[in-house]
Amino acid sequence: METIEQRQSIARLLWNRVPEITIFFWVIKILCTTVGETFADYMNDTLGFGLTNTTYVMGAGLVVALVVQFTRRRYVAGPYWLAVVLISVVGTLITDNLTDVAGVSLWTSTIGFTIALGATFIAWYAAENTLSIHEVYTTRRETFYWLTVLFTFALGTAAGDLIAEKIGLGYWKSGLLFAAAIAVVYVAHRFFALGPIAAFWIAYVLTRPLGASIGDYLSQPHADGGLGLGTTVTSLLFLATILGLVVYLSVTRIDRTESDGAGALEHR
Repeated sequence: METIEQRQSIARLLWNRVPEITIFFWVIKILCTTVGETFADYMNDTLGFGLTNTTYVMGAGLVVALVVQFTRRRYVAGPYWLAVVLISVVGTLITDNLTDVAGVSLWTSTIGFTIALGATFIAWYAAENTLSIHEVYTTRRETFYWLTVLFTFALGTAAGDLIAEKIGLGYWKSGLLFAAAIAVVYVAHRFFALGPIAAFWIAYVLTRPLGASIGDYLSQPHADGGLGLGTTVTSLLFLATILGLVVYLSVTRIDRTESDGAGALEHR
C-alpha cells in the first residue's frame, strides 16, 4: 500500500509545474531579468508606447501566458519561460510606474515589496507547509509560486535601481555587488548549513538586480555609464539566447522529471 509520502513523491516527479534547478535554470533566469529591464525600456522609449500603454500590453500578454501555463499538467519549457520573460517585464513596469508616475521613492518601493514578498511567503507556508519549488503540483501552489516570482522581480528592480542610480554605485559595480552576494549565498548553503529553500529564494531575488544591472550596463549610453548598445540590440541578443536555450531544453528535456517518475510508477 502506498504511503502519503510515496504519493507525494510520485506527484512531484510526474506533475511538478516548474523545472528542475540546473545551470540552465539560472542562466535563463538571469537572461530573462535582463530582458525584463531592456525590453520594457525598448517598448516605452524606443517604440514610443509610453509607460502606461507598455504596461497594458505587457500585462495582457502576461495574463494570456499564465492562462496557458496554468492549463499545463506538468512543466513544459516554452510556456513556462515565456511566462517568466513576461513577468520579468511586468515586474519592472510595476516599479517604474510607482517611481515615475506615482512618485513613490525607491526606498519606499523596496521596503514595500520586501514586506509583500515576506507576506506571500508566510501565506504560502501557512497554506501548504512548504515553500519548495520541487512540490508545485497543485493550482494553489502554482498561484503562490507565480505571485512570489512577480514580487521578486518588482523588488529586484526597485533594489537594483536604488543601489545603481539613487545611491550612485553605477551599473557594472552594482552587477559585481549582486554577483558577490549570490556567491555568499552559495557558500553559506554549501558550507554553513543555509537551507536549500532559503538559499534558492535569496538567490532568486538577487538574480533580478544582477540581470538588470547587466542589461542597463550593456544598453545605456556611455554618458550614463553604459556600453551604449541600446535597448534594441540588447533585447534581441538576450531574447535570441533565451529562445535557443528553451528550444534545447524542449528537445532534450533534461530539466524535466518524467523519466524518473516512470521508474517510480514501475516499482509501485
